[in-house]
Amino acid sequence: MVELLTARGCDVIATVGDGDGLLAAVATHAPDVAVVDIRMPPTHTDEGIRAAIQLRAAHPGVGVLVFSQHAEPAWAARLLAGEASGIGYLLKERVSATADFIEALHRVAAGGVALDPEIVSRMFNTGSRPLDRLTERERVVLDLMAQGHSNRSIAELLVISERAVEKHAASIFTKFDLPPTAADNRRVKAVVAYLQESKP
Repeated sequence: MVELLTARGCDVIATVGDGDGLLAAVATHAPDVAVVDIRMPPTHTDEGIRAAIQLRAAHPGVGVLVFSQHAEPAWAARLLAGEASGIGYLLKERVSATADFIEALHRVAAGGVALDPEIVSRMFNTGSRPLDRLTERERVVLDLMAQGHSNRSIAELLVISERAVEKHAASIFTKFDLPPTAADNRRVKAVVAYLQESKP
């Protein structure tokens, strides 16, 4: 991982082996983003996600990109339950797609969100009520939103106008009961609302 990041022009300022080390390193170095494995010592279960949640609470300005061997919407929900910005959840297999991984890392460091397509797919296949309200096109738009695409990018991918994307997004927000806010981060909240319903 260190070699991959360094080769792509990233500065790796610390590496750690457990949650306590992660929190200490972030407090010392104040990085733009921390890359965290969900499974860390001593039990290799959920220490990483718990450390990531603590990190977000103590250092909300630090981006967190977590990795997991499996697509677990409940873990993503735990991470996204707070301020849903500067957050990423990727499957470890995505590291092999170096360009995508680095793009996601930069997006999270800049305050954006990067959700693995498999996580989004799991969300859409559970039959949860909010998703049942969406049309097929709205599901596709939300899928692309969850992957971090802008309205312009979605319009280009679906070969429709940006205005059409805006209308689909507005409909999604309405069906998810997400009124406008001062920060207006409904794009992220639309995904978070669904992930929260996937919690056990």
